[in-house]
Amino acid sequence: MLAIVKQLRSASYGNAIVMLGLTTLFWGGNTVAGRMAVGEVSPFVVVFLRWLIVSILVVPMMLRRIRAEWPILRPAMPRMALMAVFGYIGFNSLFYIAATSTTAVNLGIIQGSIPILVLIGSIFVFGTGVRILQVFGILLTLSGVALVAAHGDIHQLLALSVNPGDGVMLIACVLYSGYTLALRNRPQVPGLVFFAVLSAVSVLASLPGLFAEMSAGAAQWPTLKGGLIVLYIAVFPSYIAQIFFMRGVELIGPARAGVFINLVPIFAAILAVSILGEPFEWHHGTALVLVLGGIWLSERKASVAPPT
Repeated sequence: MLAIVKQLRSASYGNAIVMLGLTTLFWGGNTVAGRMAVGEVSPFVVVFLRWLIVSILVVPMMLRRIRAEWPILRPAMPRMALMAVFGYIGFNSLFYIAATSTTAVNLGIIQGSIPILVLIGSIFVFGTGVRILQVFGILLTLSGVALVAAHGDIHQLLALSVNPGDGVMLIACVLYSGYTLALRNRPQVPGLVFFAVLSAVSVLASLPGLFAEMSAGAAQWPTLKGGLIVLYIAVFPSYIAQIFFMRGVELIGPARAGVFINLVPIFAAILAVSILGEPFEWHHGTALVLVLGGIWLSERKASVAPPT
């Protein structure tokens, strides 16, 4: 029996579709967890506990590798600290703040705009060439995000009235896009070593937000349900998903693996409707088509574009 289990585990770990499918499922589940955390644990407490648990899981395991790579890591620590602040702490904090005033469906669909925001950033930061279909894809995706943020109400769009939670989530996506762009020049060390150091830095970077929340009397340490939610967030979307995604990239390459990220808003919507009972209205479906269609157009053209 044990041999069968080991064989199944080995087969799964060698299957990129399984690895990347589970990765995006866990990331989609993070939107549901963010909504479920409301009233059970406060946003900055979630962020602090999330990275504390992740660092406890991964740093001891990678400590020897970190020491070996330290000559490469040390000069890059200031830059890595900024990456942790923007990509891990900034994004996560705003994500859980947004979850207090918008739906998991909206969180997932708006999060789907990150690939397009990265493309826009790469145009301005790295001078990446852009073609007409990519421009069209950008406009489609941003139209989908605007539709969700306005809850399908054309009058809100014309009046530039946006649900605060959706606006906060969009800012979070901009921060994570900046982190993604910074990955282009990250220290050339194994991915898990880089992730371990960044998770440890994130624990320290999360302390100012935690202390501010405590000083304001807004900190809420987790209830039993909140503790289980934090544990899910730390173990599945933060830890296991990172390992699975790295494995997927190893198996089929970053370009093909990146396409799977488009499943995150789909899983988020399915889980939000099935677990939380959130309504899935016409503007959600339309926005999902616009966002995914825009990403497809931009990636399709980007895949054949010459390197810059």
